[in-house]
Amino acid sequence: MYASFKSIGAYIPEQIRTNQWFVDRMDTTNEWIVKRTGIEQRRIAQEDENTSDLGTKAAKLAINRANIQTTDVDLIICATISPDFLTMPSTACLIAHKLGIKDVMALDISAACTGFIYALNIAKAFIESGMKKNVLIIGAEKLSNIVDYTDRTTCMLFGDGAGAAIISATDDKDKAIVDIQCSADGSLQDLLLTPAPHSSEASFMQMKGNETFKVAVRTLTSDVQKIMENNSYKNEDIDLFIPHQANYRIIKAVGDALKFKDEQKVLTVAKYGNTSSASIPMAINECFEDGRLKNGSTILLDAFGGGLTWGSAIVKFNG
Repeated sequence: MYASFKSIGAYIPEQIRTNQWFVDRMDTTNEWIVKRTGIEQRRIAQEDENTSDLGTKAAKLAINRANIQTTDVDLIICATISPDFLTMPSTACLIAHKLGIKDVMALDISAACTGFIYALNIAKAFIESGMKKNVLIIGAEKLSNIVDYTDRTTCMLFGDGAGAAIISATDDKDKAIVDIQCSADGSLQDLLLTPAPHSSEASFMQMKGNETFKVAVRTLTSDVQKIMENNSYKNEDIDLFIPHQANYRIIKAVGDALKFKDEQKVLTVAKYGNTSSASIPMAINECFEDGRLKNGSTILLDAFGGGLTWGSAIVKFNG
């Protein structure tokens, strides 16, 4: 039995926060933000919208597009670093309830910006073991809840949103996920973190930007080279290269190092900013809705996040 990427869905909050919002509140300019990050705007959830609400809306679309019923879902995995509650209940449990799904295993994972690829890997393992048949994976973030809007080094980078996918069992190897590799290095934990609520620091995201940039470019590039080599894939075998949308400079540096053509690279960071675990599924969904992603397309995913975590995946889209 193989794992097949059956569908994609996303939810994009309506509220747009442009760079002017930051210009009006701190010492910065639109030109500086765009030059340093490539971000022109980001989406912000309403006050009464929780991470589980964003994830539920994305999940409903993914379930509908997979042409299955909620009763067919037998595992729910939510990747998030901005859960509704600190430790419990999990955001996955809340999403299951809002979808009307009962008596099904539901859990959260915390892998920061690599969360969706980690969730994809877990779903693949459950399906290939024969334990599950239809896994709902979600990357959902309300990062506006954990951003310090007085910290110029981080606050402009992040936005809110959610993406979801159905991963289903298939006996057709040609429709299967080709490969996924995930890694972590806790020795670099101080580059990107959120202090605990009981610590002396406020529980907002903190990042050492320059150090993170260097490690991200080096790690993402080598990780893609490794998965491509392990599976005997060449650049021309990839229809779409969809990296985590952290920062335009990182994406450009990695894309240039890997020598992907402009038409292969997917960029959504200008519109949505960094949405952590929601970034990759939101970008996949945009490609699906604008027609770039078709049944049989081969996509290459690549992400890097706090932990530090990173991961890559080569996926055949079977939607």
